Amino acid sequence: MFLASVGSSLNADVRPDGVMLAPARRKYSLDDLIAQCDMKTFFPEDMAAWSEVKPVGREAW
Repeated sequence: MFLASVGSSLNADVRPDGVMLAPARRKYSLDDLIAQCDMKTFFPEDMAAWSEVKPVGREAW
């Protein structure tokens, strides 16, 4: 169950047993997501280790 109010965006899906309404989800662009990142943070050590691992299968690098 969800609460909808005037002005809420909804997705409507017509099904054999009725209509299903669901809150509309925002679609983020890559620019929106990158804008949320703090570029001044340090790169975690465990992630640095992953970037130095050599491919072991048929990964494309």
